[in-house]
Amino acid sequence: MPHAPVRWRVATVMASTLLLLGGWNATGAAADPEPRTADPAPGDRVGTWATAPTATPATATPVLDDETVRQVVRTSIGGDQLRLRLTNEFGGTPLRVGEVHVALRAGDSGTDIDPSTDHTVTFGGRTSVTIPAGAPMISDPVPLELPERSDLVVSVHLPERTPVTTLHGSSYQENVVATGNVTGATSVEATRTFTQWYFLSGVSVRARTRLADAVVALGDSITDGAETEVNANHRWPDLLAGRLPHTGVLNSGIAGNRLLHDPNPPEGSDAEDFAAFFGQSALRRFDRDVLARPGVGHVIVLLGVNDIGHPGTVAPVSEAVTAEEIIGAHRQLIARAHAAGLRIYGGTILPFGGDSLGFHNEENEARRQAVNEWIRTSGEYDAVIDFDAVTRDPEHPLRLRPEYDSGDGLHPNDAGMAAMADAIPARLFRPGR
Repeated sequence: MPHAPVRWRVATVMASTLLLLGGWNATGAAADPEPRTADPAPGDRVGTWATAPTATPATATPVLDDETVRQVVRTSIGGDQLRLRLTNEFGGTPLRVGEVHVALRAGDSGTDIDPSTDHTVTFGGRTSVTIPAGAPMISDPVPLELPERSDLVVSVHLPERTPVTTLHGSSYQENVVATGNVTGATSVEATRTFTQWYFLSGVSVRARTRLADAVVALGDSITDGAETEVNANHRWPDLLAGRLPHTGVLNSGIAGNRLLHDPNPPEGSDAEDFAAFFGQSALRRFDRDVLARPGVGHVIVLLGVNDIGHPGTVAPVSEAVTAEEIIGAHRQLIARAHAAGLRIYGGTILPFGGDSLGFHNEENEARRQAVNEWIRTSGEYDAVIDFDAVTRDPEHPLRLRPEYDSGDGLHPNDAGMAAMADAIPARLFRPGR
């Protein structure tokens, strides 16, 4: 999504004070588990990178025509082979893909590749593929040795006029478009730079150990990385991945996302031009963006602030939601995660007092407090990550700490993201949990 709609990129996640429920005491003082033991036998397929796709608004749909899209993603867990997940899930017509290549990036910046790692990606043995409308497409395995925390370059050639109807709106990563089919080129001449992800929603690996699994971060703009430095991978899920060598960390954050409602801006509002980037409601997208991810064992949820803050601005006042409705949506996520055998951890909603986006008032604060109290005390989540306690200003607890405030009173900056990631105990992801 272009950087302009920052106005509606709404909160999602931070951490330090952790209330562990169930078999854990309230101070989190359980003994650390035994260290993971090396298992030389390769494990099952596990997600190493993900993003959540959305539709594009008619006024902001890019178009490609005999061009290559070269995109950089930061992976988490390593493996000895990988698969790509391309997506046409919001397209109304079949998507023709001419050729796809994948390689490790050469150096720490730009989109040049290490040619010794370049591989042509196939789909059922074919180098070109047509993806049906409304569907994803999983590639054949690619025999690429992928280290942990690698920069992977995915190059996709679109041979004919192609509206980009499925994308992720805010990548905080510079990607490029180049003329013609240059998918295998070491370096490309960019005709355009953009900060979105087109037609790409996942990378999975064959993990090097049977102990590996993945955690999905399900959230809104804070999980998505809003206001963090571009090209720096300072989103809190990326930083968490640096502490979890046997766990894939998959970012399913979408700026502006809500638990209960799809995008529905008032007619004539300025939000009509970009609201599609807010994505389907978390209840609607949970199966695609969580359950369909390979090897998932855990979910971290930080959602609800947009349900509180959007009504009357981005959504009609008639759709203002109560704390009880937000809690009901959280309960649905918990039930669906548990039915799939996943452990699910609830994050409290960050403070937004004094924000510049119009979220804060007494009624909204009361809703936030009620939802946070339920998350902390109900015992329904498998663990609670108290992002509110981590990020609030001790002197003004309805506001973000000044050193964590990006400037809008709602989104944490890079330092805030680091605090969130550092505060999530690695023991939540120990084997068997």
